[in-house]
Amino acid sequence: MDAGFWRKRWGNNEIAFHESEANPLLVKYFKALSLAEGGRVFVPLCGKTLDIAWLLSNGFRVAGAELVETAIKQLFMELRVEPKISADGKLKQYSAKNIDILVGDIFAISSTMLGPVDAIYDRAALVALFEEMRHRYAAHLMDITDKAPQLLLTYEYDQNLMEGPPFSISNEEVNQHYRDSYDLTLITSKNISGGLKGKCPATENVWLLKRG
Repeated sequence: MDAGFWRKRWGNNEIAFHESEANPLLVKYFKALSLAEGGRVFVPLCGKTLDIAWLLSNGFRVAGAELVETAIKQLFMELRVEPKISADGKLKQYSAKNIDILVGDIFAISSTMLGPVDAIYDRAALVALFEEMRHRYAAHLMDITDKAPQLLLTYEYDQNLMEGPPFSISNEEVNQHYRDSYDLTLITSKNISGGLKGKCPATENVWLLKRG
């Protein structure tokens, strides 16, 4: 993971990837996870996404991981919550009622640090990583969450037309990462109006990953 790249993006406020409302696909399809109220949802590479506020407001607990501390400071400021900050090995932990965010390298997170997870919502992690890192990430994610079910969002487009992130991830690649551990369902696939970042035609896919 190119830490310098992401710190520079946040430092320069180059965060066009940050949405101004909860992701409509989360709102529409989260129920597919069949998660009971109070369930704990892990959001990897979460940034300051408003999806977290949506999850909290709907009665779920949130665990997150984020490389850039600035993003998490802004997250808690926008939630209007004062976090308790503590050290956890090489990482920092920002915690408040129903929310715990680990700040640092996601590969340094252990299952003990993370704690029990009932589901994973991956909107911005798999698609943010270079191809050579994605297999390692997928394996690590399953390891630290005990293969919790996932709602996974991916993009497909001609990678020659635009540099990531977000990177293009084919359906076959999703299967390569996860088919040995999950039953995979492609819930929906939709063309992105105006193209991805307005640059190239793209499809956004929503996957449900559940243990068989």
